[in-house]
Amino acid sequence: MSAPARYCSHCGGTIALRAEDGRAREVCEACGTVFYRNPLPVAAAVVANERREILLVKRSRPPEQGMWCLPIGFAELDESIEEAALRELHEETGVEGVVRGLLDVDSDSNDYYGDLLIVTFEVRKTGGQERPGDDAADVAYFPLHDLPPIAFTSNQKAIAAYVAGHAEEWAIQESFSRLDEQSATELSMGAMLSDTLISLIESRSAEVALAWFGEISENSSTSCMADLDGSWLRGKTEVALRELGRMLRRDAPADEIKKYYRHWGAELATRGCPLHEALSGLSLLKRAIWRAARGTGVWERPVEAYRILEMFTVVGVFFDRAAYHTARGYANMDALNAAPRD
Repeated sequence: MSAPARYCSHCGGTIALRAEDGRAREVCEACGTVFYRNPLPVAAAVVANERREILLVKRSRPPEQGMWCLPIGFAELDESIEEAALRELHEETGVEGVVRGLLDVDSDSNDYYGDLLIVTFEVRKTGGQERPGDDAADVAYFPLHDLPPIAFTSNQKAIAAYVAGHAEEWAIQESFSRLDEQSATELSMGAMLSDTLISLIESRSAEVALAWFGEISENSSTSCMADLDGSWLRGKTEVALRELGRMLRRDAPADEIKKYYRHWGAELATRGCPLHEALSGLSLLKRAIWRAARGTGVWERPVEAYRILEMFTVVGVFFDRAAYHTARGYANMDALNAAPRD
């Protein structure tokens, strides 16, 4: 708290403390002017580059001289708090920007400035060149996982709010980036958004297999499959679902899906089931997986839609390969000599 005033700025009279509005306030004994003490408004900005590194300034003056912080400073008369954040950003770092949104509002008190109200915005860079200015000794971008000690608690809170606000967006971007980098023959999960969903489907393989058997029993395109031994068919389906998870996590040898589905195709052929029914059955199995995924209740947040989309991208690749090897199994009865994993 700053030192109390001694004389009135209006008339020069002496200042005394009196009870006003339920608390002690400074009041001029001559003219009665009440001096309301309010927190000083402070504006700060979080600016990140395309690598998600945060722009920080190294302080050249007290308080916390020599430490790093966000571009930050006091709002002035005749400017909005957003304008203050952009002005301080440009003065301290040389960067020009536009406000994208409010990140955090915090209160603080210190011996140097007294009571403060710190408002932090997310800002997108639109121009300028990074260079230290005003009271900054240096400016630099830092990765979020390797930030230096941050001078002010309010800055730490704002950075945490920035990370939390973008967590789902970044998870989606990273997951689909990994998806794009994989070829069809190397497609795997591994820390993708849909990992948990695949694991859930695996754990419910018996339930999915039963639902799938109901589908083929009612569908005219799989009437022959419906007449097969249900226990045998459901057992095969449970194995297929486990193979799906193992393949996506790369726990299975690269040629295991080839051997399994070629054997399965050849076995269906020997049981008199036409190829078009086997392919239709695979399509219905994919639909049963889709319905099981929808039944998990993963629609509460936007990120869940991406989780489903990603899952069916990789599942689609799996079933494309399964259909191909099933058809090859029909054409090559020698596949029955292969040792499938049951």
